[in-house]
Amino acid sequence: MMARMQTVQLSVNGLRSPVAMAGDPTLRSAVVFVHGVPGSGSDWAALMQQVAPFSRALAPDMPGFGRADKPEGFDYSVDGYARHLAALLDLLGVARAHLVLHDFGGAWGLAWAAAHVDRVASITLLNTGLTIGYRWHPVARVWCLPVIGELSMLAASRIGTRLAMRLGNPRGMPRAFVDGLYDNFDRGTRRAVLKLYRSTSDPGVLSARIGTALGPHRLPALVVWGECDPYIPATYADAQHQYFDVRRVVRLAQSGHWPMIDDPAATAAAVVPFLREHSRNDSAD
Repeated sequence: MMARMQTVQLSVNGLRSPVAMAGDPTLRSAVVFVHGVPGSGSDWAALMQQVAPFSRALAPDMPGFGRADKPEGFDYSVDGYARHLAALLDLLGVARAHLVLHDFGGAWGLAWAAAHVDRVASITLLNTGLTIGYRWHPVARVWCLPVIGELSMLAASRIGTRLAMRLGNPRGMPRAFVDGLYDNFDRGTRRAVLKLYRSTSDPGVLSARIGTALGPHRLPALVVWGECDPYIPATYADAQHQYFDVRRVVRLAQSGHWPMIDDPAATAAAVVPFLREHSRNDSAD
């Protein structure tokens, strides 16, 4: 039986922030899914269906992405997103979070975790994590360049997006997912992406800062990585042992940057048991 899901339109500090919800809304703990760039809460729909029978599940559209507000004046930095996530979870009454993070959502979620360690129940990392020494991939380097970044955004097209998504995704990506990414990649999202990457000139330094705060706590973690990822090398999967109590590293040899999309069955087989185990005491919260 499919779990009932709904999307609630929240106002977080005056910003419209849609949140997909499933599971028991009375629980004070929740599995919190945080999408990356570009992305939205809908990226997590399949996993949320499987998590909902044993936990509360939440997946917001973060500012600048999906159907959320995309104002020019938002703080499109990692710290800005961490503050937004903090306000959203406070509004929803989430006392303890099982974070499930992907791509730039890893930086946002881990920055929130570093400031709220006592509220983190577990961490699941999908093609993201603390990446000391990492330098931006070629597309991100273009986005960081004044004028050239804006021109690249103007040149983005549906056909170009479909072609780009073939890179590093040997299993192929569902056409509906790729078209959905492009449909949400409007002027506001393109502006948000440029501001975000330009505010994060050195991701390795950012990771070192967050790692210094989180490392001593050895939070329980699961790492799932599509090995064909052209953006963040799979060598960073094992590097997460340095900062977390990693219970398992799952490498998906035929997956790319979005393992929850290109191989949802294998991703769920790793993620769902980990979350079920670490959610056993949530009803007591």
